[in-house]
Amino acid sequence: MEKEKGKEWTLVIKPEKRLLDVDLKGIWRYRDLWYMYIKRDIVTVYKQTVLGPLWFFIQPIFTTIMYMFVFGGLAGISTDGVPQPLFYLSGITLWNYFSSCFNGSSNTFSDNAGIFGKVYFPRLVVPLASLTSNLIKMVIQLLLFISVYIYYAAIGGPVSINSAAFLFPVLVLMLAFHAMSWGLIVSSLTSKYRDLRHLVGFGLQLLMYATPVIYPLSVAGEKYGWAIRLNPLTPIFEAFKYGVLGNGSLSWGGLLYSFVFMVVMLFVSIIIFNRVERHFMDTV
Repeated sequence: MEKEKGKEWTLVIKPEKRLLDVDLKGIWRYRDLWYMYIKRDIVTVYKQTVLGPLWFFIQPIFTTIMYMFVFGGLAGISTDGVPQPLFYLSGITLWNYFSSCFNGSSNTFSDNAGIFGKVYFPRLVVPLASLTSNLIKMVIQLLLFISVYIYYAAIGGPVSINSAAFLFPVLVLMLAFHAMSWGLIVSSLTSKYRDLRHLVGFGLQLLMYATPVIYPLSVAGEKYGWAIRLNPLTPIFEAFKYGVLGNGSLSWGGLLYSFVFMVVMLFVSIIIFNRVERHFMDTV
């Protein structure tokens, strides 16, 4: 039946989308919802707390102090001459962003089951909003890192920034899509197999220890270094530390490996996510 002149359809029925389809137009059309999710993620986290947004600074400060005491003091793990507060803050800033994005993406189905069952919108809006809101939080924590960096630079500390620091936006983007792709797979699996949810936190903690967050890659040596390098997050953390601290290593081959790994996992995660999305309400 032909569409009447000057009238718009209120309902458009389309064929079921393919497994690799990403509704980019739909995501843009629902950008207001995207903004709403971002606002919710930022405002409600510390709503009705005494210190409010100051927790964005307090958490990395206390984490850094704990790492200095445990890993730098008791364990005696070297930071390759970099001041401990700077070294740990550099790792914590990136890791907090990755873990927050991963947790946000991995809870896409479980935390939004009520909304998904009532109204349609592109489901990828939720994890993408998580990436954006956590990016804002990371920028706030980055200000803390910059402040400490300026202090050590002013007193002549052993820090040196170089041109590799310009890779920072690319490194953050790669980190975000690594987190989202892994999180979408976990979210898709936990919608049916709830037991996996109990392993996510433990697995994330193990992943942190397999990533040069609290130690330089040189500490791993030849015996364990090869296993740490297999972690696709390793080149990202090492490149960041190399760029802003002059410590670590910049491996173009490692970054290429991480990028290819990210693209493959992103395709896999979208296929699994789209497949689970079709029958999600039947299993929730």
